[in-house]
Amino acid sequence: MVEEARLEAVSSGLAPVSDGWFVVNVGEAAWLRNEAFGGRCVFESSRRVLGGRPDLEPRMFDGVGFTLAVLEPGKPSGLYHGESTQEDFLVLAGECLLLVEGEERPLRAWDFAHCPAGTEHVFVGGGTGPCVIFMTGARSKDKTIVYPRSEVARAHGAGVEAETHAPVEAYAAFPQWETGRPDHWDRLPWS
Repeated sequence: MVEEARLEAVSSGLAPVSDGWFVVNVGEAAWLRNEAFGGRCVFESSRRVLGGRPDLEPRMFDGVGFTLAVLEPGKPSGLYHGESTQEDFLVLAGECLLLVEGEERPLRAWDFAHCPAGTEHVFVGGGTGPCVIFMTGARSKDKTIVYPRSEVARAHGAGVEAETHAPVEAYAAFPQWETGRPDHWDRLPWS
C-alpha cells in the first residue's frame, strides 16, 4: 500500500516532504518566481522550493515533471531550447505565443502543443493579462538540451546569443529563481 506524502509549509506554500501520493490545491502549493520568466508551481519539493529549509530533503517525481507556468504579456517562459525528451503543453487561461522551430504560433486557452524530442521551442506571454500553461515533460538520466541561436527567439527576449548545451551558461545573464507567488496573484483563476 502506498502511503500518503506529508505536505509541509515552506516559504511560498505547501510542498511534499515525504514520498507517497498527495493532493494539493494550486493556490496553496509552493511557488517559484523569476522577474524575467514569471511564476512556476512545480508540485515537487526541489532545493529551490525548499528555500531556507536545509532540514528537508527534495522530493522529485520519477520519469516525468509537471509545471504550472504563469507568464505576463511579453515575457518568455524561459529560453528557446530543444530537449532530447518529449514535452507537452496545455494553455489553461490567457494567451501566448509559441515560438517553435523558427515559427511563431499564437495560442489561447485550451490549445495543446506537443513537442517531440528535439523540437526547439519557448512560450512568450501575450494578450493583456497573465497566461497559465500546464507543462509536462519526460525525464531521463541521459537527457540532453540545446539552446540554439534563433533570431525569432532573440526578437522576443527568449534566445541566446551563441548556441550552448549548458543551462548555466544560457541563463547566466538572468536573475535566479526565488520562492514566491507570481505577479498579479489576485488575477489568477485559483485566487
